[in-house]
Amino acid sequence: MHPVFALATPPAKSAICIFRVSGDGCHKGLSKIINNESFEVGRFHIKEFYNKKQLVDKAGLVVFKGPNSYTGEDSFEVYAHGSLAVMSSFAALFKEVGFDEAVGGEFTKRAFLNNKISLNEAEALADLIDTTDDRGVVLSGNSLFGEMSSQISVFADEVDQIRVRVEAEIDFSDEGNEYMDKNIVNDLGNLRNRFESFVSGCVNKNRFSQKNNVLLVGPVNSGKSSVFNRLLGFERAIVSDLPGTTRDIISSELFFESSVFSIQDSAGIRKTDDKIEEVGVGLSLSEIKSVDLVVGIFDKPDKSLIKNFKDLSHEKCFISIQNKIDINEKDNKLFDCCVSAKTGEGFDELKKLILSSFKKDIKKDDYKFLVRDRHNKIFTSVIENLNSAKTGLKENLSLDLVAEDLRLARSCFDELVGEKFSDSLLGDIFSSYCIGK
Repeated sequence: MHPVFALATPPAKSAICIFRVSGDGCHKGLSKIINNESFEVGRFHIKEFYNKKQLVDKAGLVVFKGPNSYTGEDSFEVYAHGSLAVMSSFAALFKEVGFDEAVGGEFTKRAFLNNKISLNEAEALADLIDTTDDRGVVLSGNSLFGEMSSQISVFADEVDQIRVRVEAEIDFSDEGNEYMDKNIVNDLGNLRNRFESFVSGCVNKNRFSQKNNVLLVGPVNSGKSSVFNRLLGFERAIVSDLPGTTRDIISSELFFESSVFSIQDSAGIRKTDDKIEEVGVGLSLSEIKSVDLVVGIFDKPDKSLIKNFKDLSHEKCFISIQNKIDINEKDNKLFDCCVSAKTGEGFDELKKLILSSFKKDIKKDDYKFLVRDRHNKIFTSVIENLNSAKTGLKENLSLDLVAEDLRLARSCFDELVGEKFSDSLLGDIFSSYCIGK
């Protein structure tokens, strides 16, 4: 395949940036941009990269030789300085030697087409990147590193063996006579039961790929933006004593105990004649409908005010927080948690309270594999075909029909791991990947 390149790190100022290149002839292009200096496969080099005679950067280089590479092709990676100008220069350099820009998922797609990875393993890789939960990491890893493929292979082989036995019955048994192999029904039933047990150990990736959305609400000057900044650990929102300072929804991610939360600061909710502030209040009220948890921030004990904000939450999960306990007395009875955005007191408890609001009804050992809707549809088809084959055997139906049911079940396994696929399916799967993976 023609060489392609991609920036594998975010296009932002950083310590280093990483470029990936893969495809037939990419090593020849590499020789041109390092002035024909020699390089060893699998060794880390420091090389000077040139666009014609102009030095672009002095960077790290690792070269891989196909098929012993991620993609199964000749490839290399460049570890350059993380300047936006350097990134742009390297992109121009690669284009100069004839490399094309890769699209999302291009490298993993090539790995699949070159039999370096199965289709379900490729999907597991995307799910690993998308997961926002430490349990999701484990479950997608079980699929990515071949455990799921191994189990599927065992089931597929067993279907093949039973199908061979059925076809032997077709060849050697007289129609209407009892089957010579009387254990086929039991063996098929056991296979079906074990496969159903396998399916019960799979959970849909949507349970682990969605961020937990948290919205901070409250009256003006209750300290929402200060709480927001303290949760994040840096100054993200503007803080002021002036009422109505926050006029838009400000969002950022919070990582806590291997979980990811989308924390949103909102405008203080009150009646106002300020048209711009009024828009901000409207956004706050509208955003409540789309989040998972509403956190009410208050600086004074006011039971009726807390109730009003809880009612605004439209039956969403709601917790009440007292802020400014450095200047006001705590009220542990009225509020779910008491904090000081100024000193940081109570924020460990607040984070744990937020985390507990998203406790999933998934026990640690309930599931083993992370799967997609595509997999669940295939699982259903397998079980239906196995059930149909078993019914056919028990009711002494045509063995040709039984054999066909088993063939269809076996074909489902091929579809699962990518032994058979359509271009549209590959497009759907790899289009979800980020560029450079």
